[in-house]
Amino acid sequence: MFTIGEFSRITGLSIKALRLYHDRELLVPAQTDPASGYRIYSDADVERAKVIRTLRDLEFGLDDIQAMLTDYDDDASLVSFLEARQQEITLRRTHLKHISRELTHIIQQEKEIAMTLQSNEFDVETKTLNTELIASIRFQGKYSDVGPYFGRIARNFGRYLCGKPLCLYHDGEFKAEDADIEVGFPIRQGQSKDGVTVSELPGGKAVTLIHKGPYDTLSASYQKIFAYTQQNKLQTLIPSREVYLKGPGMILKGNPQNYLTEIQVLVKE
Repeated sequence: MFTIGEFSRITGLSIKALRLYHDRELLVPAQTDPASGYRIYSDADVERAKVIRTLRDLEFGLDDIQAMLTDYDDDASLVSFLEARQQEITLRRTHLKHISRELTHIIQQEKEIAMTLQSNEFDVETKTLNTELIASIRFQGKYSDVGPYFGRIARNFGRYLCGKPLCLYHDGEFKAEDADIEVGFPIRQGQSKDGVTVSELPGGKAVTLIHKGPYDTLSASYQKIFAYTQQNKLQTLIPSREVYLKGPGMILKGNPQNYLTEIQVLVKE
């Protein structure tokens, strides 16, 4: 017969765990002193403890272990339990791989953005934008109304998203209430559904500028772009575009002073 300390050394189970198993009637000591509450374990208890430890190492819960020890008497009869556990692990492994890919994507993006943030001043550039497939929703409303539409697209096309969120502004002027706005994400593939349209966003020559700071200060960067297009006698086209390189994060809102928005204004070639 063994004291709880000796039994702990023999089985590799902590005293805390042994007390829990006793309370759950999973591993009841051969004897318990009614006066002192001391637990005394037998050789048979050692064998049961080893089984419990093996099942815990396989990450079975205490309720499952209780059921297995109560209802089954050999490994062959446990096959259904073991198969269910194997399937659960396979699904979990797939899920963890997905999470790992998402984390890698976020880390890579944030590292690239951190490098961009090292520059406090950004210059107006002329570059060629590629045609890309986007999932988008077009609506009329306030500029601040875009958030829920981004969420709706992300829910429908989450695994196909392959770029930063963007807005297309189809008006040639500022409108406070009924602006013609199209919100979207670049996607790898997909079909229109649930009010979300999948279409090609044409590329072309564009004048661009990365704006650093809150969204309500974007007008200063638009002023730089339009000064550039006038100086170079470039004819601007509608819609203008904003690509949100860094905004409120997936986890934390972040500092608006560090938001990065690329303004893109297509021009006639």
